Amino acid sequence: MAESHLQSSLITASQFFEIWLHFDADGSGYLEGKELQNLIQELQQARKKAGLELSPEMKTFVDQYGQRDDGKIGIVELAHVLPTEENFLLLFRCQQLKSCEEFMKTWRKYDTDHSGFIETEELKLKLFDSNNDGKLELTEMARLLPVQENFLLKFQGVKMCGKEFNKAFELYDQDGNGYIDENELDALLKDLCEKNKQDLDINNIPTYKKSIMALSDGGKLYRTDLALILSAGDN
Repeated sequence: MAESHLQSSLITASQFFEIWLHFDADGSGYLEGKELQNLIQELQQARKKAGLELSPEMKTFVDQYGQRDDGKIGIVELAHVLPTEENFLLLFRCQQLKSCEEFMKTWRKYDTDHSGFIETEELKLKLFDSNNDGKLELTEMARLLPVQENFLLKFQGVKMCGKEFNKAFELYDQDGNGYIDENELDALLKDLCEKNKQDLDINNIPTYKKSIMALSDGGKLYRTDLALILSAGDN
Protein backbone atom coordinates (compact mmCIF):
# COMPACT_ATOMS: atom_id res chain seq x y z
CA MET A 1 0.00 0.00 0.00
CA ALA A 2 2.72 2.48 0.98
CA GLU A 3 4.75 1.57 -2.12
CA SER A 4 1.87 2.34 -4.47
CA HIS A 5 1.30 5.68 -2.73
CA LEU A 6 4.98 6.57 -3.06
CA GLN A 7 4.69 5.96 -6.80
CA SER A 8 1.93 8.56 -7.13
CA SER A 9 2.55 11.90 -8.77
CA LEU A 10 0.24 13.48 -6.17
CA ILE A 11 -0.46 12.10 -2.69
CA THR A 12 -3.77 12.71 -0.95
CA ALA A 13 -4.14 13.40 2.77
CA SER A 14 -5.39 9.86 3.48
CA GLN A 15 -2.53 8.33 1.47
CA PHE A 16 -0.03 10.46 3.34
CA PHE A 17 -1.52 9.25 6.61
CA GLU A 18 -1.17 5.60 5.50
CA ILE A 19 2.46 6.19 4.48
CA TRP A 20 3.22 7.77 7.83
CA LEU A 21 1.63 4.93 9.83
CA HIS A 22 3.47 2.35 7.72
CA PHE A 23 6.91 3.75 8.47
CA ASP A 24 6.33 5.05 12.01
CA ALA A 25 6.43 1.48 13.28
CA ASP A 26 6.74 2.34 16.97
CA GLY A 27 4.10 5.06 16.89
CA SER A 28 6.50 7.64 18.32
CA GLY A 29 5.36 10.39 15.99
CA TYR A 30 8.81 10.60 14.38
CA LEU A 31 10.83 8.63 11.85
CA GLU A 32 14.34 7.79 12.95
CA GLY A 33 16.96 5.07 12.62
CA LYS A 34 15.73 2.04 10.69
CA GLU A 35 12.31 3.63 10.11
CA LEU A 36 13.89 6.55 8.29
CA GLN A 37 16.24 4.34 6.29
CA ASN A 38 13.34 2.08 5.26
CA LEU A 39 11.45 5.12 4.01
CA ILE A 40 14.41 6.34 1.95
CA GLN A 41 15.00 2.90 0.46
CA GLU A 42 11.35 2.29 -0.42
CA LEU A 43 10.94 5.83 -1.77
CA GLN A 44 13.84 5.37 -4.17
CA GLN A 45 12.61 1.93 -5.25
CA ALA A 46 9.02 3.08 -5.72
CA ARG A 47 9.93 6.11 -7.83
CA LYS A 48 12.27 4.02 -10.00
CA LYS A 49 9.61 1.33 -10.46
CA ALA A 50 7.10 3.97 -11.54
CA GLY A 51 9.59 5.51 -13.95
CA LEU A 52 9.66 8.76 -11.99
CA GLU A 53 12.65 10.86 -11.07
CA LEU A 54 13.17 11.99 -7.51
CA SER A 55 11.94 15.55 -7.09
CA PRO A 56 14.45 18.20 -5.92
CA GLU A 57 12.89 17.97 -2.43
CA MET A 58 13.32 14.19 -2.43
CA LYS A 59 16.93 14.41 -3.62
CA THR A 60 17.75 16.89 -0.87
CA PHE A 61 16.04 14.63 1.66
CA VAL A 62 17.94 11.53 0.50
CA ASP A 63 21.27 13.38 0.46
CA GLN A 64 20.67 14.74 3.96
CA TYR A 65 19.52 11.55 5.68
CA GLY A 66 20.55 8.64 3.43
CA GLN A 67 23.94 8.08 5.06
CA ARG A 68 23.05 9.10 8.61
CA ASP A 69 22.14 6.80 11.48
CA ASP A 70 21.13 9.66 13.76
CA GLY A 71 18.59 11.31 11.45
CA LYS A 72 15.13 12.16 12.73
CA ILE A 73 12.14 13.80 11.04
CA GLY A 74 8.56 14.64 11.96
CA ILE A 75 5.31 14.84 10.04
CA VAL A 76 5.96 18.44 9.00
CA GLU A 77 9.29 17.59 7.37
CA LEU A 78 7.84 14.63 5.46
CA ALA A 79 4.89 16.69 4.23
CA HIS A 80 7.37 18.97 2.47
CA VAL A 81 9.24 16.06 0.86
CA LEU A 82 6.39 14.06 -0.68
CA PRO A 83 4.26 15.41 -3.57
CA THR A 84 1.29 16.16 -1.35
CA GLU A 85 -1.98 17.79 -2.35
CA GLU A 86 -1.69 21.56 -2.00
CA ASN A 87 -4.67 21.84 0.34
CA PHE A 88 -3.09 19.30 2.68
CA LEU A 89 0.33 20.94 2.57
CA LEU A 90 -1.38 24.26 3.25
CA LEU A 91 -2.49 22.86 6.63
CA PHE A 92 1.14 22.55 7.65
CA ARG A 93 2.15 25.88 6.15
CA CYS A 94 -0.59 27.65 8.05
CA GLN A 95 -0.14 25.84 11.35
CA GLN A 96 3.61 25.31 11.41
CA LEU A 97 4.90 27.58 14.14
CA LYS A 98 8.19 29.43 14.13
CA SER A 99 9.32 28.59 17.66
CA CYS A 100 8.46 26.59 20.74
CA GLU A 101 7.56 29.81 22.53
CA GLU A 102 5.01 30.67 19.84
CA PHE A 103 3.70 27.10 20.01
CA MET A 104 3.24 27.29 23.78
CA LYS A 105 1.37 30.58 23.50
CA THR A 106 -0.94 29.02 20.93
CA TRP A 107 -1.55 26.05 23.22
CA ARG A 108 -2.42 28.34 26.12
CA LYS A 109 -4.85 30.21 23.87
CA TYR A 110 -6.89 27.09 23.14
CA ASP A 111 -6.46 25.14 26.39
CA THR A 112 -8.44 27.79 28.22
CA ASP A 113 -9.45 25.58 31.17
CA HIS A 114 -5.88 24.36 31.84
CA SER A 115 -7.08 20.77 31.44
CA GLY A 116 -4.02 19.75 29.44
CA PHE A 117 -6.16 18.78 26.44
CA ILE A 118 -7.80 20.43 23.46
CA GLU A 119 -10.95 18.64 22.38
CA THR A 120 -11.58 18.63 18.67
CA GLU A 121 -13.92 17.11 16.15
CA GLU A 122 -12.09 18.42 13.12
CA LEU A 123 -11.11 15.55 10.84
CA LYS A 124 -7.92 17.24 9.69
CA LEU A 125 -6.48 17.11 13.20
CA LYS A 126 -7.03 13.39 13.66
CA LEU A 127 -3.59 12.94 12.15
CA PHE A 128 -2.14 14.31 15.38
CA ASP A 129 -4.53 12.53 17.78
CA SER A 130 -2.22 9.52 18.11
CA ASN A 131 -4.26 7.69 20.76
CA ASN A 132 -7.62 8.37 19.05
CA ASP A 133 -9.28 9.72 22.19
CA GLY A 134 -10.81 12.75 20.48
CA LYS A 135 -8.54 15.07 22.44
CA LEU A 136 -5.23 16.61 21.52
CA GLU A 137 -2.44 16.58 24.08
CA LEU A 138 0.47 18.99 24.07
CA THR A 139 2.87 16.31 22.85
CA GLU A 140 0.49 15.38 20.04
CA MET A 141 0.10 18.96 18.86
CA ALA A 142 3.86 19.41 19.12
CA ARG A 143 4.15 17.35 15.93
CA LEU A 144 3.41 20.61 14.13
CA LEU A 145 6.89 21.75 15.12
CA PRO A 146 9.92 20.76 13.05
CA VAL A 147 12.13 18.32 14.97
CA GLN A 148 14.92 20.85 15.50
CA GLU A 149 12.47 23.31 17.10
CA ASN A 150 10.70 20.79 19.29
CA PHE A 151 12.30 21.24 22.70
CA LEU A 152 9.65 18.93 24.20
CA LEU A 153 11.65 16.02 22.79
CA LYS A 154 14.49 16.87 25.15
CA PHE A 155 12.20 16.56 28.17
CA GLN A 156 10.89 13.11 27.25
CA GLY A 157 13.81 11.48 29.04
CA VAL A 158 13.44 13.52 32.24
CA LYS A 159 9.71 13.24 32.85
CA MET A 160 8.67 12.17 36.35
CA CYS A 161 5.90 9.92 37.59
CA GLY A 162 2.91 11.69 39.08
CA LYS A 163 4.00 11.41 42.72
CA GLU A 164 7.56 12.47 41.97
CA PHE A 165 6.34 15.44 39.94
CA ASN A 166 4.01 16.60 42.72
CA LYS A 167 6.86 16.46 45.23
CA ALA A 168 9.09 18.46 42.89
CA PHE A 169 6.38 21.07 42.31
CA GLU A 170 5.88 21.55 46.04
CA LEU A 171 9.63 21.73 46.59
CA TYR A 172 10.19 24.49 44.04
CA ASP A 173 6.97 26.34 44.86
CA GLN A 174 8.99 27.86 47.68
CA ASP A 175 6.37 30.33 48.90
CA GLY A 176 3.56 27.76 48.70
CA ASN A 177 1.28 29.99 46.67
CA GLY A 178 0.19 27.19 44.31
CA TYR A 179 2.18 28.23 41.26
CA ILE A 180 5.78 28.53 40.13
CA ASP A 181 7.14 31.88 39.03
CA GLU A 182 10.05 32.56 36.71
CA ASN A 183 12.70 32.53 39.44
CA GLU A 184 11.43 29.26 40.90
CA LEU A 185 11.37 27.70 37.42
CA ASP A 186 14.93 28.84 36.88
CA ALA A 187 16.03 26.95 40.00
CA LEU A 188 14.10 23.84 38.94
CA LEU A 189 15.61 23.85 35.45
CA LYS A 190 19.15 24.28 36.77
CA ASP A 191 18.75 21.22 38.98
CA LEU A 192 17.19 19.22 36.14
CA CYS A 193 20.06 20.09 33.82
CA GLU A 194 22.63 19.09 36.42
CA LYS A 195 20.93 15.72 36.93
CA ASN A 196 20.24 15.04 33.24
CA LYS A 197 23.24 16.36 31.34
CA GLN A 198 22.77 13.75 28.61
CA ASP A 199 19.36 15.19 27.74
CA LEU A 200 19.43 18.85 28.76
CA ASP A 201 22.03 21.53 28.12
CA ILE A 202 22.39 24.00 30.99
CA ASN A 203 23.37 26.67 28.45
CA ASN A 204 19.87 26.41 26.97
CA ILE A 205 18.06 27.23 30.21
CA PRO A 206 16.98 30.69 28.98
CA THR A 207 15.37 29.07 25.93
CA TYR A 208 13.70 26.33 28.00
CA LYS A 209 12.44 28.87 30.50
CA LYS A 210 11.07 31.24 27.88
CA SER A 211 9.17 28.45 26.14
CA ILE A 212 7.77 26.94 29.34
CA MET A 213 6.75 30.31 30.76
CA ALA A 214 4.71 30.87 27.60
CA LEU A 215 2.33 28.31 29.15
CA SER A 216 1.90 30.46 32.23
CA ASP A 217 -1.06 32.62 33.14
CA GLY A 218 0.33 36.09 33.73
CA GLY A 219 3.66 34.72 34.92
CA LYS A 220 2.00 32.08 37.09
CA LEU A 221 2.89 28.53 36.08
CA TYR A 222 0.31 26.26 37.68
CA ARG A 223 0.75 22.58 38.49
CA THR A 224 -1.30 21.39 35.49
CA ASP A 225 0.71 23.60 33.14
CA LEU A 226 4.12 22.38 34.29
CA ALA A 227 2.82 18.79 34.30
CA LEU A 228 2.46 19.03 30.51
CA ILE A 229 6.24 19.25 30.31
CA LEU A 230 7.54 17.24 33.26
CA SER A 231 4.89 14.69 34.31
CA ALA A 232 4.76 11.25 32.72
CA GLY A 233 1.45 10.29 34.28
CA ASP A 234 -0.27 9.23 37.49
CA ASN A 235 1.92 6.31 38.50
